[in-house]
This record gives sequence, structure tokens and C-alpha cells, in this order.
Amino acid sequence: MELIHALLGAAKYAVVMILPLALFIGSYPGPFIAKLTDAYGGYQVKQKRLHLKAHSDLQKYGPVYRQGPNRLVFNTVAALRDLNQHASIHKSHVYTFTSFSSVPHVLGTVDPEPHRMKRNVYGRVLSGHVYMAWPTIRALNRIVMILNMPKLLTAGRLLKNIIKKRAAVEENSGRHDFWAVASASHRESDSTTSNSIEKSQVWAEALFFFPAGGQTTSCALSAAFFYLSRHPLVYARLAAEIRGAFSDESLIQGGPRLLGCKYLRAVIDETLRMSPPTTVMPWREVDRRLSSKEPCVIDGHVVPGGTLVAISAYCLMHNEAYFPEPFAFRPERWLDDTDPDRLARMGEAFIPFSFGETMCLGKTMAYMEMSLVLAKTLWCFDFKQAPGEAGKLGGGGPGGWDGGLRDRVDEFQLYDAFVGEHNGPNLTFIPRKRF
Repeated sequence: MELIHALLGAAKYAVVMILPLALFIGSYPGPFIAKLTDAYGGYQVKQKRLHLKAHSDLQKYGPVYRQGPNRLVFNTVAALRDLNQHASIHKSHVYTFTSFSSVPHVLGTVDPEPHRMKRNVYGRVLSGHVYMAWPTIRALNRIVMILNMPKLLTAGRLLKNIIKKRAAVEENSGRHDFWAVASASHRESDSTTSNSIEKSQVWAEALFFFPAGGQTTSCALSAAFFYLSRHPLVYARLAAEIRGAFSDESLIQGGPRLLGCKYLRAVIDETLRMSPPTTVMPWREVDRRLSSKEPCVIDGHVVPGGTLVAISAYCLMHNEAYFPEPFAFRPERWLDDTDPDRLARMGEAFIPFSFGETMCLGKTMAYMEMSLVLAKTLWCFDFKQAPGEAGKLGGGGPGGWDGGLRDRVDEFQLYDAFVGEHNGPNLTFIPRKRF
């Protein structure tokens, strides 16, 4: 019966979604179907290529285009500034659709005050994407849950065990970790029984932070290894820097010496620019109560109240106005200080960790993890692209089913999800002889 009710709910929403929404931004260009329904963006997410299609659409329609009846996508630094600074623009309600728990996690918290409090709490430790693009199919959530129940139950049991084991450690143990900060803040250190844990704030945050904290870094590292294996000059320069900076592998740890490896940071930044591990559209919403006497202006465009607006990190960081030869992997661009204005423009357009109130809390940790993994790997090993067909995994190729969106063989391919999915790369590792 639950499945039948879910199907009936989905059918009801399917009828509603084809009707024009109350807000109709008729002056903005975009695909015709996007004027009628959010299904345009939802379909691209389902095909795991929204970031690629958005880039293609921006090339076709210009620096702002309509992706839904009340959705606009911008692609300029000026728009980015306005989204950050305009008092009437806030985190969109669609973020609530990313929570699969009855208690919203930090990303799914829309109310400014609770969201600010959570960021402050978790920042001490860290210093369902399709629903955001096409909210009407949230009625299918139950079907998704039913079909994936065995996997969800397994993941839930693992998370419960981790939380319960950590909660069993005495409060005065001296550990300064996520549990210590979050449980103290929410006064939930005693809410760890099987019946109560799934209703706790810590549980909600765990469901979010496990994929957000682990899969993003692993995706970025996979991209870095992909690009290094395909650019021998970059590889050689980075290996020389790491091996010259550290006389022994045990010395590679967080600190001034690692931070002093400037080319390492340039490689990481170029990797994040080329292949940001989060391809989700960070939707903001213009206040519906906005007075016509005080219009919301974004990059010179008057945007009505109730409009959802976004900037795609992938698209902005592939905008040739800020990054010449945007699909070329060139870490040197970050070290060329002959044009300070150009570097400043690049810095403003560099948003792999999102921006404003949705900026990633784990930015500092991510840089440290990537730096340590790449430095230790290059000190201990030499590596190269695997031979034959196996070595092509991870790159694009002509003649694919995506209509030319994935034809760049030297671009690490991301498959659009809340955290970007990927395949490969396949590499051959050789221990260095002078150990």
C-alpha cells in the first residue's frame, strides 16, 4: 500500500508540474521546456550531466539563462558578488529536500539563525541532489527508499555502531572531535540508544558529513592523480618539489614546510578548478516579500521575488573570461604574478568549496588531506597511466551518448550527483628504489 500511495503522489505532482508556475520570468533566454517545468534540470541531473549541460546552455544563451519556470543560472563574478551581498537573497527552501532524516543537517537547515549556529559549532572541528533540481518528484522519495532499503539499512547500522562506540567514551577523555563538539552543543550525549539515536542532531549530521567529508576528497584526489598521470611536465615538477622539500617520508606532515610547497598547492587548485567534486547547483532564493520599490538586481538584471538563482562552480571556473584556455590543465596559471589583476579575477571566480552561507566547512581539512596524500604518494612512489584501454578510464571520449558533452579525453569526467561520482583513473605504481 505504501508503494501505491507513493505512486499516486508522484502522479499528482506530475500533473501539477506541467502547469506554469505563478512566477514567470519571460524575458530571460533558455530552453523552451524550462519555461514550463523544472523537469528540464531534473532530467539533466538524472542523466548525471547537469554541470555539463549548464555550461553548454550558458555558451548558447549567454551569461544568464533560465533553467526552470522560476530559476535563473548566472555565470559572472559580478553576479557572485550580488548573491553574496544582497540582503533579500537567502538559502533556498530546496535545501530542505536534501535531508533524509526527520532532523535537518547543517546543509538542509534553511532558517538563518539555526544554520549560523550549526556552522559555528561544526566549524570548530572542521575549520539528494535531484530533489533540489526537480522538487516535485520528492514524492518518489518513498519509492527510492523502498528499492534501496537493504543498502540503507546496512549504512544505518554502520553509522549507529560508530556513534554508539564514540558516545561510550567518557566525556572527560580529552578528545576534541566532531562528537565532542556536536553532542555538547546539542546536549545529546545521552541520546545514543537504538530508539533515540535516529532522532538526534548528531545522527542527522552524520548522514550528511560521511559522504560530504569523505567522497568529496576522494573525488578530488582521483582527479589529481588523473591529471598528473596525463601531464608529465607537471608531474616531474611536482615530484621534484616534494622530494626536494623532504629528506624522509616521515617528515611529511601538516606544517610550514608542506605549506611552502607552492606548486603542490597550484596543482590542487587547478584540479579543483577543472573538476570540482561537488557539481550541485547551490540555489539561493530571492525573498518573496520583496517590495517593488526595492528590486533585487543581480549583475544588472532585475530579478523578481520568489526566483531561485544559482551559480555553477563548474561553469564559472570554466569561464574563459576569468580562466583563459579553461579546459587546459595548467597549474602555472596560479603562480604567474606578472598580472596581479588577473590573479585577483581568478581568485574571485574560484569557488570549488561553494560560497557564502553554503561554503564548505571542511575547506582547510580538505587542503591538508589532499596535500598529505599527494606529497606522501609522490615521495614513496612513481606512477603513470595504466597501459591500453584500462588507462583511458576516467577521461572523456568522442561518440558518447551525451551529445558531445563528454568528448574531451583529457578531462576527468564527473557524473552529477550531490557529491560528484567518477570512474578511475587506472594507474601503475612503482616503489621508488632509493628507500
